[in-house]
Amino acid sequence: MQTSTLILVLLALSAVAYQLGRGRALQLVGGPRRRRDLHSLPAYYGLLTAVWCGLPALVVVAGWQLLDDRILTALVVDEMPAGTRALPPGELSLVLNDVRNLVAGNVAAESVTPAVAAAAQRWRRLDALGHLGASGLTLAVALAGGWLAWRRITPRLPARNHVERIAERVLLGCSLIAILTTIGIVLSVLWESIQFFRLVPVSEFVFGTQWSPQLAIRADQVGSSGAFGAVPLFAGTLLISAIAMLIAVPVGLFAAIYLAEYASRRFRTLAKPVLEVLAGIPTVVYGFFAALTVAPLLRLTGERLGLEVAAESALAAGLVMGIMIIPFVSSLADDMITAVPQSLRDGSYGLGATRSETIRRVVLRAALPGIVGGVLLAISRAVGETMIVVMAAGLSANLTANPLEAVTTVTVQIVTLLVGDQEFDSPKTLAAFALGLVLFLVTLALNIVALQVVRRYREQYE
Repeated sequence: MQTSTLILVLLALSAVAYQLGRGRALQLVGGPRRRRDLHSLPAYYGLLTAVWCGLPALVVVAGWQLLDDRILTALVVDEMPAGTRALPPGELSLVLNDVRNLVAGNVAAESVTPAVAAAAQRWRRLDALGHLGASGLTLAVALAGGWLAWRRITPRLPARNHVERIAERVLLGCSLIAILTTIGIVLSVLWESIQFFRLVPVSEFVFGTQWSPQLAIRADQVGSSGAFGAVPLFAGTLLISAIAMLIAVPVGLFAAIYLAEYASRRFRTLAKPVLEVLAGIPTVVYGFFAALTVAPLLRLTGERLGLEVAAESALAAGLVMGIMIIPFVSSLADDMITAVPQSLRDGSYGLGATRSETIRRVVLRAALPGIVGGVLLAISRAVGETMIVVMAAGLSANLTANPLEAVTTVTVQIVTLLVGDQEFDSPKTLAAFALGLVLFLVTLALNIVALQVVRRYREQYE
């Protein structure tokens, strides 16, 4: 039985268990008219029975999904010839990939060796037996859990307390998943970064001005050890992000001020959704726009003005990235401005201030923590952007402050280093994790600063 079908069966069994549990609770007190004799509402007895029917079975399904491939791999490898089992881990992994491809139907049986064909046949047989056994065990656990819960139902059973306790633990588990996932990401990136810094000095990575991670094939070739100075990447990231913020912050802030303070309700109802549509456009579309429209336009304009503009420039990527971030800034600023109490405006008007003076001296100052926090979050968004830079700014790691030249960013180099089949014991591949660690620390610092600014100024105004 397929996993999706099994889950649908479990949902159906849980629905039946709910009705049986609710019906038993009402039956024990003599019918719906005497439901007040129950400790909890009848629905809680049904929910308790449904939970005990479905939740343990779902745990079995999840466990099988996690262990299925490992168990099959171990059993298939044990039946392979001794020569195949003695292969190095890398070569054995290639053989197992051939087995999986044959099982999935991606390759023809005539194109593989007899040993691979026999292993694939055994894989199919074990996989079928495994699905059958897992399905039977899951249904048995579901029926046993539902039956035990159904038998435990009594009029004084605190079903509501049990259900709420289970719900609390499920919510705690979801929270722990998010926390553990974050910790796992940080530890994995940190571990690979440590491996990189064992091969490349930290000083060279942080202060070096040459970035050329392509390793030569022979040791006597020029640059055989690679160059891992990340300063050009940091400079390119800051340059493009600065251009983007020079576009996004003023335009987004002025748009928010107009929509919140000057625009009529009808215009605001129409304009605000249209402005926020920009936030829903995929970044690859912005990348096409930057590469096919903005970059040629800048190059043509530069030729008319006697300026040399590269086909892929930081200015093109920064302009389009700024347009993409405008809804982010304007939406947060608009929310902060509209959240300012009307009493502050009325007090300013009562002292004789005009609307513009009230906005500049009262409203914006009161909304400053939210606006600054939104701008810092927008900077984090700009620093982490990849697609627009790949398509509009290029891959050249140039150390320059000229926005008309081609540059690259940290995120682009991470993508470039991890494309294709890579060996995770070479400085070239491990450099991507070091760059990811730096990017993580930068965005984390920006988020912390944003939270501190919001907290400090909010306390002053409250």
